[in-house]
Amino acid sequence: MAKKIAIIGGGNLGTAIAQGLIQSAFCDAADITITKRNVATLKGELPKTVHITSDNVQAVASSEVIILAVKPYQIENVMKEIVPVLTKKHILISVITGVTLDDLKNMASIALPVFRAMPNTAIAIRESMTCISYENATDKQVQLVTKMFSTVGKVAVIDDKLMDAATVLGACGTAFALRYVRANIQGGIEIGFDAKTASLIASQTVKGAAELLLTHHSHPEQEIDKVTTPKGCTIVGLNEMEHRGFSSSLIRGIITSYKKIAKD
Repeated sequence: MAKKIAIIGGGNLGTAIAQGLIQSAFCDAADITITKRNVATLKGELPKTVHITSDNVQAVASSEVIILAVKPYQIENVMKEIVPVLTKKHILISVITGVTLDDLKNMASIALPVFRAMPNTAIAIRESMTCISYENATDKQVQLVTKMFSTVGKVAVIDDKLMDAATVLGACGTAFALRYVRANIQGGIEIGFDAKTASLIASQTVKGAAELLLTHHSHPEQEIDKVTTPKGCTIVGLNEMEHRGFSSSLIRGIITSYKKIAKD
């Protein structure tokens, strides 16, 4: 039997999760309740059969799977609000940066299956990379949550201590990848393409490169070797990028983002 799902927080990520679950046919739109203070902002973004409300308590009471998608500073107040209606029938899933499994258990007050899931915004088009950690969950509950996020992309089950690192690599990583694509587009314009064509070529090339790794399960250098010929244009371009600090800059950016999360 399908589970009723409440998404507490109808911001960009919460809305993307709802869209992804509906598009993947994981559940009917009517099985989803999404909450937001200003419900009018969600009108038109979701199917009419999705229940949209500003009442977090009602949403939780009428659902079995609770996805917490509010801002980190809002989580304590939201949990205080919904704790009175939480029961052992609920599965609690947080997609909130910096909220650990121990935090969830302490705020819930009762023993519940608790999950952390870190998707990225590509969940709206069913291409997310979602990392999951959990405690107090049965195999069946783990399978349910894993299946839920598998319908909207790839899933990796990891230790909770790696969740901050997963946030940087999988969520911040979307912005890092798009910044690379943007630079490709700018370079493409400089060598003669119009912006629209440069965007198409750069975007599809990056998509194809990623699919090569996912399909072949190969190391990036294996695929790089296939397109680098002696004295060719690819190797001179790669070497110039490395001389300018391309790889080291990216690694330093990832580490800096991780330190920011760990510090906060």
